[in-house]
Amino acid sequence: MRGDILGLERRRRWSDDEKLGIVLSVGMGGATVTQVAQRHDVTRQQIYSWRHEMKRKGLLSALPETLFLPVELEGPADLAGPAPSVEPAAAHLSKIELQLANGRCLRFDPALDTGTLTRLVRVLETA
Repeated sequence: MRGDILGLERRRRWSDDEKLGIVLSVGMGGATVTQVAQRHDVTRQQIYSWRHEMKRKGLLSALPETLFLPVELEGPADLAGPAPSVEPAAAHLSKIELQLANGRCLRFDPALDTGTLTRLVRVLETA
């Protein structure tokens, strides 16, 4: 039996941003995995694989309700550390507060690296 190729093989390359956008579109406006897969012409399994990959890379939280947003500070900030004359109330104002889906609140310094922050959030979400 002879097999004929009916169309061109199509292998697309997706950036992490594109994958994350597709994965995050599941559930928006009630969209199911099947609907999102059909909209982007990928398989349902591909979306599940991307979701797993994004979680492994730390780009997607284990809880779908958790979302990381970029934070911009107004004015120049000395991230090396607070000056000795800073009062505790003023030091509190320079903290970022993150409300987690499980009701816990995490306050952290803007200089905290994203890897440490991601690990802290994961610990608090599973505790």
